Amino acid sequence: MGMRAYEDLVAEAEAADVSGWGFDWLDGRATEARPPWGYVRLLAERLSEVQSALDIDTGGGEVVAEAPVLPTRMVVTEGWPPNAERARMLLGPRGVEVVKVEAGDGLLPFPDQSFELVTSRHPVRPDWDEIRRVLMPGGHYFAQHVGPESAFELIEFFLGPLADARGGRHPDREAAGAERAGLVVESLQQARCRMEFYDVGAIM
Repeated sequence: MGMRAYEDLVAEAEAADVSGWGFDWLDGRATEARPPWGYVRLLAERLSEVQSALDIDTGGGEVVAEAPVLPTRMVVTEGWPPNAERARMLLGPRGVEVVKVEAGDGLLPFPDQSFELVTSRHPVRPDWDEIRRVLMPGGHYFAQHVGPESAFELIEFFLGPLADARGGRHPDREAAGAERAGLVVESLQQARCRMEFYDVGAIM
């Protein structure tokens, strides 16, 4: 098969439906290794052990939907309207409350001490004070954050050196922010995972 034109690859990428962070169209065109701890499995275990939980920046709800057992009260937030609607369709039938919030705004529209468990896979910008506020006494925050310098080799290839941005999302900095808000960091794990892209459309 001949090489496809640059313009065709870019046009295809721009037209792809990524609502719900659905990237199935990348099959065979890009790969990303997963951390070794198995976040989805660990999340499912924790959701089965509590009566109330909040998932922040849930995307289209796909990660929560994989849990076979959900708490009596399960709430998710999402800031991107297409994802919020997708989460409603996916999780609504299971009694999950989907709350649309302002994208990138860490404020949580819930009373103090509302949840036993707060979770997030790849939160946009965690507001530690808000997470601490909505947690019940003895509650826990469980999440998998994007690490520092994620895809920076690729980003800097196109944009040039970004020294000031490289320190963002560092786990030590985020852990310190959580502790300043009154949380206790019980466990912190890190993994460096390989990503590969096989054509320019997959990068878009």
